[in-house]
Amino acid sequence: MKFVPIIAIILLAAAPALAADKRVFRIDSLIATQKGGAITLLAKGAVQSGGWSKPRLHLIRNDGHVLTVEFLATPPPPDMTVIDGLVPVTATIQIRGHAESVHVEADENEITSQVLR
Repeated sequence: MKFVPIIAIILLAAAPALAADKRVFRIDSLIATQKGGAITLLAKGAVQSGGWSKPRLHLIRNDGHVLTVEFLATPPPPDMTVIDGLVPVTATIQIRGHAESVHVEADENEITSQVLR
């Protein structure tokens, strides 16, 4: 029973870090290639200001035909001074499995692309 408060504190401390990522403003291009048993995705897009970090692609769903992915990044802290304007971001991911197409979602748009073999 002594460990319950410690576990609760650890979970509460980790929750903001997990919830901090947000979708990037837009996605501009997507390349999806299949080699062997893995699909490699390369996405390029933009965020609305400087200071964003850790752009990444997060797999939402894979039904065997379509991969659905979110394009995420960590926004700057509210007290940080940043450049106001579109800033390019790039992310890549390798996902095991097969699919015919990939659908990537950003905040303002989304792109669907066939998987190149």
